[in-house]
Parts: sequence; structure tokens; C-alpha cells
Amino acid sequence: MQQATAAAQPSGGAGREPTDAAEPLAVEDAEAALVEHYPRLVRLAYLILPAGLGRHRRVLLAHRLAQRTLPRSRRTVPGSIAHPDPAYALLRQEVVRGALGYGRPLTGWRRRLRSALVAAPLPPIVVGLRLFPPAGGAEELALDHRLARLDAPARAAYALRGLEELGERDVAELLGAAGVSEPLKAVREAASAADGAADARLLTSAEFDPCTVQARPTDLVRRRQHMRAGSAAAAAVAIALVVFGMPGSDDGGFGSATPEGAGQSVLAQALDPAKLVRAAPDAWLRSSRLDFSAWPARGNRVDDTALLRRALDAWAQPGASVHVSVTPGTAQTPPTASPQLLFAGDVDGAAVVLMYDGMRIVRYAEPDGGNGGGEALDFARVDGAWGSSASAVVIDRSDSNARYLTAPWVTGVQLRDLLKPDASVHEVKRSVEGVTGPVPGPVPASAAASASASAAGAGAGATSDGACGTAGVSWPVMQLTPHSGLPGLQPFLLTDLGDLTPVHLTYATGDGTQQGEATGQQALASWAHSACRLDSVRGEGVRSVSTWDFADQQLPEGGGSASWLCTRADTWAGTGHVLIQFLPPGAAAATPASVVAGSQDSRACGRYSPDVLSGALWKAPSGRWYLLAAGSAGVQSISATGGLQHSQNGRMLAVPAQRSTHAQLSAGLSDGSTLPALR
Repeated sequence: MQQATAAAQPSGGAGREPTDAAEPLAVEDAEAALVEHYPRLVRLAYLILPAGLGRHRRVLLAHRLAQRTLPRSRRTVPGSIAHPDPAYALLRQEVVRGALGYGRPLTGWRRRLRSALVAAPLPPIVVGLRLFPPAGGAEELALDHRLARLDAPARAAYALRGLEELGERDVAELLGAAGVSEPLKAVREAASAADGAADARLLTSAEFDPCTVQARPTDLVRRRQHMRAGSAAAAAVAIALVVFGMPGSDDGGFGSATPEGAGQSVLAQALDPAKLVRAAPDAWLRSSRLDFSAWPARGNRVDDTALLRRALDAWAQPGASVHVSVTPGTAQTPPTASPQLLFAGDVDGAAVVLMYDGMRIVRYAEPDGGNGGGEALDFARVDGAWGSSASAVVIDRSDSNARYLTAPWVTGVQLRDLLKPDASVHEVKRSVEGVTGPVPGPVPASAAASASASAAGAGAGATSDGACGTAGVSWPVMQLTPHSGLPGLQPFLLTDLGDLTPVHLTYATGDGTQQGEATGQQALASWAHSACRLDSVRGEGVRSVSTWDFADQQLPEGGGSASWLCTRADTWAGTGHVLIQFLPPGAAAATPASVVAGSQDSRACGRYSPDVLSGALWKAPSGRWYLLAAGSAGVQSISATGGLQHSQNGRMLAVPAQRSTHAQLSAGLSDGSTLPALR
């Protein structure tokens, strides 16, 4: 008997002898597999089901789907889902197929009625009881939000990769067998949202285990009033809710009897200053997570109940006098649970409160006195922040300066000018609570005198900001030193781009996938040519920016060696902004590289798609024009078509051209695929 190969085997199945995947499967084998792997199948269904159904309904549906997977007669397991345990493979496919059905939009009354009837809980019915898995921490909450943003096929791919440990090909085959029309697209979307081993660990936590649930009643008084109504009327209402109701939240849904005040009661608790979460001063020393959840509550007004209440009320319902700013991609909704207090104190003539709810940092500020008027409320997305990206928050701005509240694991803050890589650094004083003194913000090139865009050596199709690097232009950045006892953290750079959280600056090496800190001499020299480009993503909700010298090219006619740089800005929302820059030979330290290409939403130069190709026209000292092109390490050949026809092996190209030449560039990669040039 030939053994089917497997990408992964569920826990507990090591003792089962593999069988031929082509043989008919007996119902008894399926029953045994269901009993053995029931918790795993229920967890898989729970992860794939849409978050919009609510946790209570997701728990019930997950169990319902797992129990409905048993075949009524002997079944043949398709070869596309071969597994050491064919019975488990068949049940898994049926669970995926059933759960995916709830991610598809309803297109008719038949599907809607069937979905509603299937969603209804089966006997025994417990009136007024809500079931949900125990709540996890900030990491689990962030993962749940990421899953909610994916569609059903991508969510299924995410769960199969992380929970079942299947390879991409196996995931795509399983999704195809379950009826997904574009399984490869779902696999790619899941990969772009994944966070490696961390997510695999979180997927097995109690947060996503519908077999370990908490039971809570709904409003008992309201339920008693409902029970006084006649049984016939109650049945009629239940049927109407099942047939015509829409999926609700945790407190609602089909057959739900959630009282009108339940949502307000939850919000009232979230807005209670006495229930604000406060981490211990040494929490970061005992926690395995270096994120905002490990920040203690600091400031001279952490016990000012009136101030905290005003901050929470403004968060829930900002008045007309409150100026609200929101980082792109950040929800402006009220808190759903008691947030964590990070800071409450007086800073530069204002009372400031910083709070964190696992997904967002919220800053409230009011003038001294708190008499109303002039309040400010700022929202910033910080889901997944860790280490360097969770090390500082803007606490106050005034006169082009900013003060920061730094993480408890930060032992030192220094200031340096990114446009002067060889200049010495200066210490930034901090209070005992971790609040820095005024830190000057960057002076963008637009504030200085303009200069000609045609810098020496820059050709057609390239732009250069000559003002950047001239007198009066600087780009201050903070260099933070973490506690020496934290493995994996080294001194790192943060810069202010107008949002609540400063942006982490990194430097890529090798094939572009390895991101390191930008504090070394080579990294600082590279950033000096890219610093002023940071102004183009100011206020865009940027999380980190990396620069990468992906190619050095020897120019024709002995023109020297030019550098090609890729600068990538990644936002908290997951989008990436890319600029390709060309640096001619002999450029001074602060001379900005010429921008030759860019994209507002690209994966180039990133973790999942590091390969990049770009080109530019360059004028040699002799006055002749050349078409230049360069690619990253994975490029094997470059071809030019259109206004110029040329092909060349290798990852560099330089051919004579005219200033008016318009050519399309493409590259052949080592895996045989074709890469178009960024333009």
C-alpha cells in the first residue's frame, strides 16, 4: 500500500496507520477521526468564520460545522488532500468548505434562509446564555483584528498555514477542493498578513479555542420580563429573528435576546476611570512582550479621576470644542473594554492623558484648568507594535518641537542630524517619568530656498531637491538606547513624521530582506542621501522606513561608480510606498539622490518581494546620453523595448540613448519569472 505524503499531521494522530488515499473511507473511520481531532477541527472552523458573526455565534457555528462533517456513507478521499490520516483530511476539507460559506455574501432568500437556519443553535437550548472563548492579551486582539480584515478564503489560508502547518501548495489545493475560485490569491493575501512563528503560537491560544468557553447570562431582569409573554408570541418572535435578522455582534445575532442597554452597560464600564488598566512599574521586566501593554502608568495626575473621566468621555463622544486628528487607517470608535492608562500629567501648560486599547494609542490634551474649550484628541494605530516601534509616543508639540514619553526599557536618548552622518550626537534630557525635553522636528527642504532640479549628473526622468542639504535644512532624529538586558534590541533611530508615534528608520542589506538598525556608518551615509525624501510621507501613518543600496554601477566613459537606492515606507495599515533613487559619483554627504521611480502601493524592496528593477537616462561628462538600468541580486538579465531595443545578461545595463528616449524595461529573475521596472 502506497503511503500518501503529508505536509503536517495534527497532534494526537501519530499512532494512526496511514491508509491509501484512493480507498473508500468507512463512516466508522470518520467517526474515530472526529472524536480524536474534534477540538482541532472546531478551532479551525472558528478561525475561518467571519468575526462579524460575534464570538457567541462563532462558537456555536464552529461546533455545528465540525459535527456536520461526518459522511453518511463510504466516501473516497480526493488525492489533492492526501494526508497520513485520510479520515482527518476529509473532515478538515468539509470544515473548511462549510466555514467558507459564511464568508460569501448572500445572493438570494434561499441561501439566506438556509444560512439562518443552520446558524440557529440546536437543542438543548439554554435561554439567555452567551458563550465565548476566554479573552487573550493585546497580541491575540491584534491577530483577531487582522483576521477580521481578511476575506473568507484568505482567512482559511491563514488558519491552514498557521494551525495545520501546511505549505502554500497544499493550502491552495485544499482551498480549491473546498470551492475557492482563486486559491493562490487567498494564499498570497494570507502570507502578506502573517507574522511567522508568533502567529502560529497565537492561533493555538485559548482566545481561539471554542472548546474552552466562558458562559455568561444576558440581562436576567429583561429575560424574566420576556418569559412572562406567551409561548406562542415568543416562538413567533424567534422565527422572525431567524428568518429576517442580520448577523450581529458579540451581543446579538440570530435568535439573540440582547437587552437594549447591554451595549451601553459595556461602554459605561469601559469609560469608568476606576477600571482603567494600570501595569506595574516593573511589568516590562517580567513580561515576554515589549509592547505598550508593558508600559506603567506615569505622570503626576494618574489619580486625577476628573481628568481621566473627561479624557474617556471625549474618546467616546468628542464635543464640538474638541479638535480630533486621526492617523490614516485608524478607527475612531469608542473603547470596547477598559483601556490601559499610560500617562496622565501636566506638560507645557496642558493636561495630557495617553491611553492604549491594544490597537490604538489615544492622546487627550486640554489647557490648564480643564474649563472646556481647546481640547485635542488624537488617534494612532499601533497594532503589532513591538520593541523599537513601541518605544516612544509624542506627548506634546509646540514651536516645531516635540516631547516624547519613552518606554521604560529605554535607558538613553540622543539627538543626531541625519544629514550629517559624521557629526557627533547630543544627549536629550528626560524626566524621571521618561518624558524628554523639547526635541526639534525636521526642517523639510520646502522650508529652505529652492534650487535647480537638475543637479550635476542627474539626467532626464530624475528629480533632485537641491535645497535639501543647504544651510538651514536639517533632519534631527532620536537615537534610543535600550536596556542592555534585552536580547535582540540594539540602539535604533526614530524620526517625527507628524503622527503620535515616531517612525523607525532601518537599513537593509544583502538581498533586501534583512532589516538592520540604521546606526552604523554605512547606514548613516546612505540615509544622508535619502533623509529629505521622508517629507513625502509625512502624516501618512508610517510605521517604519528602510533604505537599501541595492546596486552599485560602473558608468560608461569612466564616469565612476553610481549607487541605486530603494527607500520603502511601510504604514500601520500594511501599504508600502517606494522610491527608487539614483546617486551619481562624487555626491557630497548630504546631497539628495535623484528620484527616478516611485510607487504608492508596492511590495518592491520589502520582505515578501525584495526584487526591484529601475532605470534612468544619464548624461555623461562628454555630453552623450545613456540609458542606465540596475536590478537587485535576483535579476539575471535586463531587456529594453519600445524606443530602444536591447537585451543584456546580468543585473546592470548601460546603452547609448537620446534624451527623448522612452523605453520599457523588464528583467528576468533567477526563478524564471519576469519583473517589470518601477516607473
